[in-house]
Amino acid sequence: MAELAARGRLKIILGYAAGVGKTYKMLEEAHELKRQGVDVVVGYFEPHGRKDTIARLEGLEVIPRRRIEYRGVTFEEMDTDAILRRNPQSCAIDEFAHTNVPGSERGKRWEDVQILLNAGIDVVTTMNVQHLESLNDQVWQFSGVRVRETIPDWVVQQAHDVVLIDLPPDALLNRLKRGAVYSPEKARIAAQNFFRESTLAALRELALRQTAHEVEGRYTADSDEAAAAELRSTGVAQPLAAETHDRILIAITADPSSAALIRRGKRVADYLHADCFVAFVQSRADLADLSVEERKAVEKHLNFARSLRIETRVLEGEDVAQTLVDFARLNRITQIFLARSRKHSRLGLLRPSLVQQVVRLARDMQVTVVAERHRSSAAAPAPPG
Repeated sequence: MAELAARGRLKIILGYAAGVGKTYKMLEEAHELKRQGVDVVVGYFEPHGRKDTIARLEGLEVIPRRRIEYRGVTFEEMDTDAILRRNPQSCAIDEFAHTNVPGSERGKRWEDVQILLNAGIDVVTTMNVQHLESLNDQVWQFSGVRVRETIPDWVVQQAHDVVLIDLPPDALLNRLKRGAVYSPEKARIAAQNFFRESTLAALRELALRQTAHEVEGRYTADSDEAAAAELRSTGVAQPLAAETHDRILIAITADPSSAALIRRGKRVADYLHADCFVAFVQSRADLADLSVEERKAVEKHLNFARSLRIETRVLEGEDVAQTLVDFARLNRITQIFLARSRKHSRLGLLRPSLVQQVVRLARDMQVTVVAERHRSSAAAPAPPG
């Protein structure tokens, strides 16, 4: 039986807005790989009418797109099967966070990329920082834009390299005015959404912080592995890991605010390299005591947590605070995340006194209370590219 191919390497070219140069850089990387003798193809390329970027495609092999009809309209998507048949060493793929049209084998382009990586194909791809799932609420707070296409943090953490394409906001706004990013009409709409200078500055800061976090995480992991390898080579037994690392418990309810709580807790867990749990407390583990509406909401939150690779639990207990703290103590939890309840919330289990009860019972743990924030204006859709 033939040996399975080693998993491909993922390289992410990260930006903070359309027009900073991610796609151009991706194509430059593809040209460099070709010069080095690597068999490289372009699996998907989104030009957005940018002439300089389109020109960089010259000399590169492009895999034709797959046509999919949906509701009488024909769409073009990346042809993952065609890339697999071609079996290149490396593949350049634009817009990592893209949602595939219904009828595709997979819902998201990042899922298609996982298939290619598993087949041993290296991938160079592009994304903006606002598409990172854990930043969704933070981006909405300062921009008013609810990003609908997101990528779970664990997917980005799998990347071997994350390269930031940086451009000062004033330079990007200059490009927008010159028509180098969008057509005049699309540029006018963009200027009212993501392309406000204050929003661009905040997004740029997020991108810089995220890249620093990714680099630090990889450096720490490499250092730990190098130290372990050195111990193995000398024949010295490795010391057992101390059970003192952080473990985070996120206590959810049926309330919509639980989604933001999950994102906040998971992001903290990733920064601390901590184990993470999501728990819902109910008198019956099968959720039979909940209304249909509440049960759907809880299941949605639990499935969302699982998509972020968080371990979930439904705990049985009449006393919510005591059940949470008992579970926390049994699982050596160091931090508990709770949402501050809304005074008139019908869906939430968190009563005004629950936080106080948990704090009183969990004196040996850190309790973080996350308040729900609201925006006065409706969120606008995020611009493409």
